[in-house]
Amino acid sequence: MTHAAVWLDHREARIYALASSDVAKQTILTPRHPERHHQGAHATDKAHPDDAKTFFHEIAHALEGYVHILLVGPSSAKTDFQRYAEEHDKGLATRIDGVETVDHPTDRQVAALGRKFFKFSDAMTT
Repeated sequence: MTHAAVWLDHREARIYALASSDVAKQTILTPRHPERHHQGAHATDKAHPDDAKTFFHEIAHALEGYVHILLVGPSSAKTDFQRYAEEHDKGLATRIDGVETVDHPTDRQVAALGRKFFKFSDAMTT
Protein backbone atom coordinates (compact mmCIF):
# COMPACT_ATOMS: atom_id res chain seq x y z
CA MET A 1 0.00 0.00 0.00
CA THR A 2 1.30 3.43 -0.81
CA HIS A 3 -1.58 5.75 0.14
CA ALA A 4 -3.02 6.42 3.60
CA ALA A 5 -5.71 8.66 4.99
CA VAL A 6 -5.22 9.33 8.70
CA TRP A 7 -8.05 10.64 10.87
CA LEU A 8 -6.80 11.82 14.24
CA ASP A 9 -7.68 13.80 17.31
CA HIS A 10 -5.78 14.00 20.61
CA ARG A 11 -7.07 10.61 21.80
CA GLU A 12 -7.09 8.39 18.73
CA ALA A 13 -5.61 7.92 15.28
CA ARG A 14 -7.23 5.77 12.61
CA ILE A 15 -5.00 4.91 9.68
CA TYR A 16 -6.74 3.83 6.49
CA ALA A 17 -4.57 2.02 3.95
CA LEU A 18 -6.20 2.91 0.66
CA ALA A 19 -6.32 0.56 -2.29
CA SER A 20 -8.46 0.83 -5.38
CA SER A 21 -11.10 -1.56 -4.07
CA ASP A 22 -10.53 -2.12 -0.36
CA VAL A 23 -9.45 -0.34 2.81
CA ALA A 24 -7.56 -1.70 5.79
CA LYS A 25 -7.81 0.20 9.08
CA GLN A 26 -5.44 0.40 12.04
CA THR A 27 -6.31 2.26 15.26
CA ILE A 28 -3.79 3.79 17.65
CA LEU A 29 -4.90 5.15 21.02
CA THR A 30 -3.07 7.74 23.08
CA PRO A 31 -1.63 6.42 26.33
CA ARG A 32 -3.86 6.99 29.34
CA HIS A 33 -2.98 6.60 32.98
CA PRO A 34 -5.71 5.97 35.54
CA GLU A 35 -5.61 8.28 38.54
CA ARG A 36 -7.55 7.88 41.73
CA HIS A 37 -8.95 10.88 43.55
CA HIS A 38 -8.81 10.74 47.32
CA GLN A 39 -12.20 12.42 47.62
CA GLY A 40 -14.04 9.84 45.53
CA ALA A 41 -13.85 6.29 44.39
CA HIS A 42 -13.86 7.08 40.68
CA ALA A 43 -10.72 6.80 38.59
CA THR A 44 -10.17 9.24 35.76
CA ASP A 45 -7.69 9.24 32.89
CA LYS A 46 -4.90 11.77 33.14
CA ALA A 47 -2.48 12.63 30.37
CA HIS A 48 1.25 12.73 31.07
CA PRO A 49 3.61 15.27 29.47
CA ASP A 50 5.29 12.76 27.13
CA ASP A 51 2.04 11.11 25.99
CA ALA A 52 1.71 13.27 22.86
CA LYS A 53 5.27 12.41 21.78
CA THR A 54 4.67 8.71 22.41
CA PHE A 55 1.35 8.86 20.54
CA PHE A 56 2.86 10.70 17.56
CA HIS A 57 5.86 8.35 17.51
CA GLU A 58 3.50 5.35 17.29
CA ILE A 59 1.59 6.99 14.43
CA ALA A 60 4.84 7.80 12.61
CA HIS A 61 6.00 4.20 13.00
CA ALA A 62 2.66 2.91 11.64
CA LEU A 63 3.03 5.18 8.60
CA GLU A 64 6.40 3.75 7.56
CA GLY A 65 6.11 2.49 4.02
CA TYR A 66 3.36 4.86 2.93
CA VAL A 67 4.42 7.23 0.16
CA HIS A 68 1.36 9.51 0.19
CA ILE A 69 -0.42 10.56 3.38
CA LEU A 70 -3.50 12.69 3.98
CA LEU A 71 -4.13 13.92 7.55
CA VAL A 72 -7.70 14.74 8.55
CA GLY A 73 -9.48 15.45 11.80
CA PRO A 74 -11.60 17.86 13.83
CA SER A 75 -8.97 19.45 16.07
CA SER A 76 -5.40 20.68 16.09
CA ALA A 77 -3.98 17.16 16.49
CA LYS A 78 -3.45 16.82 12.74
CA THR A 79 -1.34 19.99 12.56
CA ASP A 80 0.44 19.07 15.81
CA PHE A 81 1.35 15.73 14.23
CA GLN A 82 2.53 17.47 11.07
CA ARG A 83 4.77 19.71 13.21
CA TYR A 84 6.05 16.63 15.07
CA ALA A 85 6.97 15.04 11.72
CA GLU A 86 8.74 18.21 10.56
CA GLU A 87 10.80 18.28 13.77
CA HIS A 88 11.47 14.56 14.27
CA ASP A 89 11.09 12.77 10.92
CA LYS A 90 11.77 14.90 7.84
CA GLY A 91 11.14 11.92 5.55
CA LEU A 92 7.66 11.46 6.95
CA ALA A 93 6.98 15.19 6.74
CA THR A 94 7.72 15.19 3.01
CA ARG A 95 5.21 12.36 2.46
CA ILE A 96 2.31 14.29 4.03
CA ASP A 97 0.49 15.54 0.96
CA GLY A 98 -2.42 17.30 2.65
CA VAL A 99 -4.09 18.31 5.90
CA GLU A 100 -7.85 18.86 6.02
CA THR A 101 -10.36 19.63 8.75
CA VAL A 102 -13.26 17.22 9.06
CA ASP A 103 -15.47 16.43 12.04
CA HIS A 104 -16.15 12.79 12.92
CA PRO A 105 -16.73 10.95 9.65
CA THR A 106 -17.47 7.27 9.33
CA ASP A 107 -14.78 4.87 8.15
CA ARG A 108 -16.33 4.86 4.68
CA GLN A 109 -16.34 8.66 4.58
CA VAL A 110 -12.64 8.86 5.50
CA ALA A 111 -11.80 6.29 2.82
CA ALA A 112 -13.88 8.20 0.26
CA LEU A 113 -12.21 11.48 1.23
CA GLY A 114 -8.78 9.87 0.82
CA ARG A 115 -9.67 8.36 -2.54
CA LYS A 116 -11.02 11.69 -3.76
CA PHE A 117 -7.95 13.58 -2.49
CA PHE A 118 -5.58 11.15 -4.19
CA LYS A 119 -7.82 10.96 -7.27
CA PHE A 120 -8.18 7.19 -7.13
CA SER A 121 -10.01 5.59 -10.00
CA ASP A 122 -11.38 2.07 -10.12
CA ALA A 123 -8.46 1.08 -12.35
CA MET A 124 -5.80 2.47 -10.01
CA THR A 125 -3.61 -0.01 -8.15
CA THR A 126 -1.23 0.59 -5.28
